[in-house]
Amino acid sequence: MTTTLPTPEDTTPEDTTPEATTPDATTPGRSAQPAAVTTEPKTVPTQRTRDTSTGRTEPRPVIRFRSSRPDLLICLGLLTVIVLVQGWNITGFPALSDDEGTYLSQAWAIQQGEGLAHYTYWYDHPPLGWIQLAGLTYLPALLVPEAMTVATMRFAMLLISAVSAVLVYVLARRLFLPRWAAALATALFGLSPLSVHFQREIFLDNIAVMWMLLAFCLAASPRRHLWHQFGAGVAGAVSVLSKETMLLVLPALLLTLWRHSHRDTRKFAVTGAVTSCALIGLMYPLYALLNNEFFASPHHVSLIDGIRYQLSRPGSGFLLDVGSGSHKTFEAWLYYDPVLPFAGAAAALLLLLALRWSVTARALAGPALAVALLTLVAFRPDGYLPAMYVIQALPFLALVLAGAAASAVHAILHRRRTARPDDKAVRPPRTRRIAVAALALTAAALLTPRWVEGNHDALTQDANKHYRAAAAWFEERVGDPASTRVLVDDALWLDLVHAGYEPSVGAIWFYKADLDPKVTKTMPRGWRDLDYVVSTLTVRRDAPTLPNVQAALANSAPVAVFGTGEDRIEIRRITGSTADTR
Repeated sequence: MTTTLPTPEDTTPEDTTPEATTPDATTPGRSAQPAAVTTEPKTVPTQRTRDTSTGRTEPRPVIRFRSSRPDLLICLGLLTVIVLVQGWNITGFPALSDDEGTYLSQAWAIQQGEGLAHYTYWYDHPPLGWIQLAGLTYLPALLVPEAMTVATMRFAMLLISAVSAVLVYVLARRLFLPRWAAALATALFGLSPLSVHFQREIFLDNIAVMWMLLAFCLAASPRRHLWHQFGAGVAGAVSVLSKETMLLVLPALLLTLWRHSHRDTRKFAVTGAVTSCALIGLMYPLYALLNNEFFASPHHVSLIDGIRYQLSRPGSGFLLDVGSGSHKTFEAWLYYDPVLPFAGAAAALLLLLALRWSVTARALAGPALAVALLTLVAFRPDGYLPAMYVIQALPFLALVLAGAAASAVHAILHRRRTARPDDKAVRPPRTRRIAVAALALTAAALLTPRWVEGNHDALTQDANKHYRAAAAWFEERVGDPASTRVLVDDALWLDLVHAGYEPSVGAIWFYKADLDPKVTKTMPRGWRDLDYVVSTLTVRRDAPTLPNVQAALANSAPVAVFGTGEDRIEIRRITGSTADTR
């Protein structure tokens, strides 16, 4: 059964060709337009599109992405460029982070059969994200075990970026954007300096965004099969279990499902999607309950303690308060690309305000709501705003900005045109086409230099040479790594493990020297039982809240220093240690 859905007013000639028209059975007295001359009859599945300026409805062919050669060629070309730009110098920039090392180390623990984490798993995040990461990195880690390090395994994120870029294009077309607008959304998502910076890194947010985009694509499926809509709920749950903050986007997913489902089966679709999402999502608390780790207890970790910690984390201040952590994070985003955050947020606001009279706005209501929700949470008075938070907004910012551009182009080209059906074949006046071309060239001229400048460091700078030097020092200068104990951040943890240092008690993630009872039991004399401490920006920043780490820094002397300034890496030998160096 072919069902109907309102589509945007900014359709293009390629989407509404005469050969695709069919009789309008829902409008009495109206006949079909003559079809193009063909050798045999052709049946094309259609949906109804309404012209808001005339009130007329016209049939519109359903876009079948897999059978559309132009769409496939455009998507393939964009994907090639995105993978090349994001893959170039991926091991050199940006600088390795402790979060990346943590997620990869947890994936390594799963590969080694050591459990859900390389230390005690304490329900800080649902584990599904790094379980998927373990699967992505399993084969290269199996073939070349020493390659299981943060810089090398960043290449696994290229696959995530590639799939997400394709899903952005598919979603744009399913939301009835013309091809050029879908291409624009994909380019904004994949080539923005913000994307190049953050999508290279091993963050759970990137995996969660991929699943959420799949959920939106299924929710907006033109076939409206119930299994597509149930699948949207499953994909949404997997996204949340990959990174729990994606809960914020679920209302936007539900809105997309509501608007793009047929009214006769809408109740079944929404009920099925919500049920499947809830059942999959409940597997996480069920796991904790079955392990007797759901409720808080002084004798074991618990899901309740993990949630309580996340909700009670110290805030980073108001985003607009100069000097706050949130404002510094916001400035860092704008340093790479001020266009996508500002223009995307403005486009989302305009689309939400235009819901009553714009079909484009109604088709893009889900992505626009996602941007609005993520923006409102970022503007909490004293919330915690991590740097990777922007990753969740990137695809929706790109989609609403491309949608606003498509609506503006349509308004220029087709404003006040007559409503006769045969006017579809009439080209817009030349002056209007020139105006659109001038606007496009102006936007490109303004955007391209910013993007070139923003991506310059990503394509040319080596921000990780000091990490490689520190890892080489421990591999070459320490005579007995198996009996040496080093306090280090997780960005270097796997390098030391591959160099022969004993996991967990030889190479020690610095947080655990104070926070994990299993580790502190192996340090009866505290910091005096350590041989080295590696002082990085992360270690120095968090040391004041960690007594053993702070004491280790205070009672040590540098034996090797790589780099200068706040990004320097110091290898410090604990005073009185018996480490064997040469």
